[in-house]
Amino acid sequence: MHPRNPHVGRYDFDRLCELCPDLVGFVEPNPKGDQTIDFSNPAAVLCLNQALLAQHYGVQHWMLPKGYLCPPIPGRADYIHHLADLLNSESSSVRVLDVGIGANCIYPIIGSQVYGWKFLGSEIDPVSVKAARAIVEANPCLQKQVRIVQQRDSQSIFKNVIKSSDRFAATMCNPPFHDSPETAQAGSKRKVRNLGKGHKSKEAAPLNFGGRQNELCCEGGELAFIHQMIKESVEYPEQVQWFTSLVSKSESLPPLKRHLQKIEANEVKVIPMKQGNKQSRLLAWRLI
Repeated sequence: MHPRNPHVGRYDFDRLCELCPDLVGFVEPNPKGDQTIDFSNPAAVLCLNQALLAQHYGVQHWMLPKGYLCPPIPGRADYIHHLADLLNSESSSVRVLDVGIGANCIYPIIGSQVYGWKFLGSEIDPVSVKAARAIVEANPCLQKQVRIVQQRDSQSIFKNVIKSSDRFAATMCNPPFHDSPETAQAGSKRKVRNLGKGHKSKEAAPLNFGGRQNELCCEGGELAFIHQMIKESVEYPEQVQWFTSLVSKSESLPPLKRHLQKIEANEVKVIPMKQGNKQSRLLAWRLI
């Protein structure tokens, strides 16, 4: 993990249970006698996330609609810290566009509370928009830092979101990387197998087997989504310093790099990221 990520190492479950008493019912010893939870239990992961957000980010009220994605916070924090390195800025005036903020509002929570950044979050799903706005409204520390808009054009990413007067230090995105509900379900089954029945390791990143279809998959998967993002980015060269996205599959990188060459991106960076056994990468490009 990134050296500034506060989630490196074992969780302090005594402190976390103080912050979220409901977590007590999910904590149990692993075979080594260390406290942990069953990371394959979505209810346990939700409570853990609530406690982590209270402990590290001052967020006291965080709830999700039933069935919506409950993200692993350590990995999300890594993206924010690598993005901060990319921007190389200590200024709290940084403004970031989070494409697909989701119901969980996780990137704006971390970025605003760690670095003081301001966020505009876009989201196509009206239930997610309502849930994310409820999180912001329930936590005073977020109210002046985060604004959320609904993207009403299902074929667009930046259009109708970035206005002519907008300036962003960066855009960020965790795209839906499956190309169909079937492949998304197969991915969840692989996670269950990898976790192993009765496996209670802290080292396993928190897994969530929820997530709505629009959160997990889109036609063409992450490759098509990021390709569209690259295509649209050429319309905003002076309004965005860095365009960025997570890339889950290494085989997606070569075609994306070719497309970035085609649009004559001024600079392209690939930043490796690793949490436990999971490997991903951050793709970043700028046009001027």
